[in-house]
Amino acid sequence: MSVYIIAQISIHDRDTYNKYQSRFFEVFRKFKGELLAADENPEIVEGEWNRDKVILLRFPDKPSFEDWVNSTEYQEIAKDRYAGSEGVVLLVKSFGL
Repeated sequence: MSVYIIAQISIHDRDTYNKYQSRFFEVFRKFKGELLAADENPEIVEGEWNRDKVILLRFPDKPSFEDWVNSTEYQEIAKDRYAGSEGVVLLVKSFGL
């Protein structure tokens, strides 16, 4: 069953976050994930939003996501994400439709 990762982040150190972002695909493409969306200017259609960016990823299943997020390669570049941004990351299961 597919899982989706929804991240809503605020960037407080653009240079450090950009360092992470520049290496993201180098690591991400080694795993089974798919980048569905990444937007620093999403249209707010309801409520208030106080973040800078929203990211939507899809993995074929939870173990594939865990392989990626726990990999040595990702943990190495994630240091720059943690240093340059903060936010909320959600794992959402699909209905399998």
